[in-house]
This record gives sequence, C-alpha cells and structure tokens, in this order.
Amino acid sequence: MKDILRDELEAPKIVDWSAFQAELDALRVREKAHTREGDAIAAARRRLPMVEVDGATPLIGERGAVTLLEAFEGRRMLIAYYFMWHTGHPAPEQCEGCTWVTSQVRELSYIHSRDVTYAILCQGPYEESARYRDFMGWEMPWYSAQDSLDTLLVGLRVGRMHIVCYLRQESKVFQTYWTTSRGVEAMDNSYRLLDLTVYGRQETWEDSPTGWPQRFTGKQNIRTDGRPTAQWSRLKAGYSDDLGTGSR
Repeated sequence: MKDILRDELEAPKIVDWSAFQAELDALRVREKAHTREGDAIAAARRRLPMVEVDGATPLIGERGAVTLLEAFEGRRMLIAYYFMWHTGHPAPEQCEGCTWVTSQVRELSYIHSRDVTYAILCQGPYEESARYRDFMGWEMPWYSAQDSLDTLLVGLRVGRMHIVCYLRQESKVFQTYWTTSRGVEAMDNSYRLLDLTVYGRQETWEDSPTGWPQRFTGKQNIRTDGRPTAQWSRLKAGYSDDLGTGSR
C-alpha cells in the first residue's frame, strides 16, 4: 500500500495554460449537464405522490415519550435520518457510515428557514445512543425510534441507514420521499470535495488512472485504527466514549 504522505505518486501530465483550460472547458460542459439533470431529478422528486403515516407513532426523546408529529417541532416538514445502532456494543463498534454522515450535519438554520426540521431517529435505545450523540458533540434533535420501526419503516429494511422526508398537514403526517445506501451522501460534503481533487476519494472502486492511490476499501473508507474516523478528534479533545454498555 502506498503511503500518500511519503511516496512519490503518479500525477497528471504537465501542459501549458491554454491546453489545461481547453480540457477543463470540455469537462465543464459535462458538469453543467450533470447539474441540470440533478435539477430535473429534484423537480421530479417534488412531484412524487405521498403516503399517510401515523403521526401518533411514539418516539423517545430527551424529555421522554413524544410522537412523530411532535418531532416536527411546529414546522411543516421533517427530514429524519434513521441511524443504525448496535445495541449493547461500545462506541468503537457503532456504525461508521452513520457516524460519517451525521458528523457533517451541523448548521441547521438554513434548513429551519425553509420550514424544515432535521432530526435523528435512532434505531437503538435512547439512553445509550444519546450518550453517543453527546460524545460526538452533535446538537441536532435525537430520538429513539426502536419500538416503532416496523411502523415507520414499512417497505424499508429495518437496521439500515435511511433518510425519510415527511410533510405535516395540521395533525396528519405524510411520507414524501426516502433513500438509503449511497443516497445518504446527500448529508456529506467531504466526499463531494474530495471528488474535485486529482486523487478523488482514493477508494478501490473508483475509475482512476493507473498509479493513482486507491488505499481504501469497505469499512476502511470511514474507519481508522478500529474506530469510526470522526471519533478520534473527540477522544483527543477529552470526551468520554462510555455509553454505559460495558464491552462485549
């Protein structure tokens, strides 16, 4: 495996400015087409039908029992991220994918300004998962949906990561969209920024030139030295990762 900080790596060919700009201009045509297609897909998403769900479905939050309707916090829409959870397991064994995307959701004022609430609906028990939220320094609303997953995730795979969008019309709640797997990259900016760099994400699945570093595969993508990568900065800052679970 190459050490990207020390090894000499392959790099693009060197050309003059005009040749560089000509190739970039050609790529920009494709980038703009991609952006327009993304806009068209978003427009189609806004025209999807919706399905009613039970707004009285129970959740557990920091003040105890609440309902899905209350999780809207009075706003018209709700984006819920269904966080995977390994009950009874210590912090290093919790989901690196959910930790990766959740760590990147910080400033919610722009979402709130559009009449939207963002919240985590964890698929594990409240107390130990809330300890994890506090360890990671996350400030978004956090609920346990553990006892209501069969109601909330009809047609979806319980135990997987999901983003689900809801609309409230007075006391009625409707599901308007959901996605999973790479769809949750909607929460990510790290990969999107890395995609702009010469070596990309450095993952083995990428279509890169021969000699480009591709150091990461599977869980290595977002896990470092046995932990979800984002945990290390919290430990360095002195935060405790004790979830009250002991270890297995």
